[in-house]
Amino acid sequence: MNILFIHNVYRQHGGEDTVLQSEIDLLSLKGHQADQANQQNNHIQTFADKISVLKNVIYSHQSKRWMASQINLSKPDIIHVHNFFPLLTPSIYDACIEAGVPVVQTLHNYRTICPGALLMRDGKICEKCVTGLPYQAVLHRCYRNSIPGSWAVARMVAYHRKKKTWKNKVDCFIVLTRFARNKFIEAGFPVEKIIVKPNFCEVPQMESKWFRKREGALFVGRLSQEKGLSTMLDAWHDLDIPLRIAGGGPLFDNHHGKHDGCIKLLGQIDNELVAEEMKKAAFLAMPSEWYEGFPMVLVESFAHGLPVVASRLGSMAEIVQDGITGLHFEPGNPQDLREKVQWMYNHPDACQQMGNNARKEYEQKYTPEKNYEMLIDIYQKTIENYEIRHS
Repeated sequence: MNILFIHNVYRQHGGEDTVLQSEIDLLSLKGHQADQANQQNNHIQTFADKISVLKNVIYSHQSKRWMASQINLSKPDIIHVHNFFPLLTPSIYDACIEAGVPVVQTLHNYRTICPGALLMRDGKICEKCVTGLPYQAVLHRCYRNSIPGSWAVARMVAYHRKKKTWKNKVDCFIVLTRFARNKFIEAGFPVEKIIVKPNFCEVPQMESKWFRKREGALFVGRLSQEKGLSTMLDAWHDLDIPLRIAGGGPLFDNHHGKHDGCIKLLGQIDNELVAEEMKKAAFLAMPSEWYEGFPMVLVESFAHGLPVVASRLGSMAEIVQDGITGLHFEPGNPQDLREKVQWMYNHPDACQQMGNNARKEYEQKYTPEKNYEMLIDIYQKTIENYEIRHS
């Protein structure tokens, strides 16, 4: 099978980029032709560049022509879009339709139903645009705290909702959790076109030495408000339990050098070092205060036999089973988080058993082999349904 992957690459490498590359590598390893065509945000530098992008964010004829040329070069059996925002725009779907090639779209975030993409405003969950007018986002400057930016993205959401783009121009949507599926259905996406396929990673069989001297908690992620960093640091105020924080972001400078003793900021570290940290920690702390998509750090934690203390919120509450692969706590509540962390620390045998359960969960759901089976099944059924509709 020949698959053409399409992606608008972010300036900062993130989870979506990792998922995309993992799928390409996996399919190539299995003997498929997996081509990739990207657009980069790096050239958006000046104010004029930004205005031009916002002007064309609903529909770009240039991107449609670019898409047509990529299809002509690759001649794919199916096209898999990971991100079209902001440069590619939904105009690329028209090029796919004209070429007679079915389209699969992975919905990594909530950009198509929320101008801010997170279903979050002022540090709290917000779902007003899911079923309401997205122009509410302009009042609250939900896109990068910008009125013109928020207006442009809200206009994109409203336009394609009205034109029924998601119903008529995409053949299949991949979402990462049942929770996300329900949100998109609530927003009007066609229920019959949405399939749940989680992220995956490859980690070899756990070794017994991984369990030696495992202690303390590990946080891996962007140091930003929505990740619950302040809640976590408040929870650790009077805890004598090691906490290692791996990641960078807007709040790094605020906290760097201000914590000592049991808290250590590692900064941004590469994937290999993250894996080594996971082998040393007793559990992962995930205090996010937004719904999350399907964080790669969760898959990697499970693969390393690491249980998770997670917010009882969105996909985290779905992926982490309370009392089985980790513990839940009330989002934004440092006292509840403190109690759950202390419990994990005081019950090392139970904590390790949850880690064993997490590894089993990984082996059952999140390995490359399991994901390959799901992905190929999605492609085959999408192609078959497309051929039936156009026969």
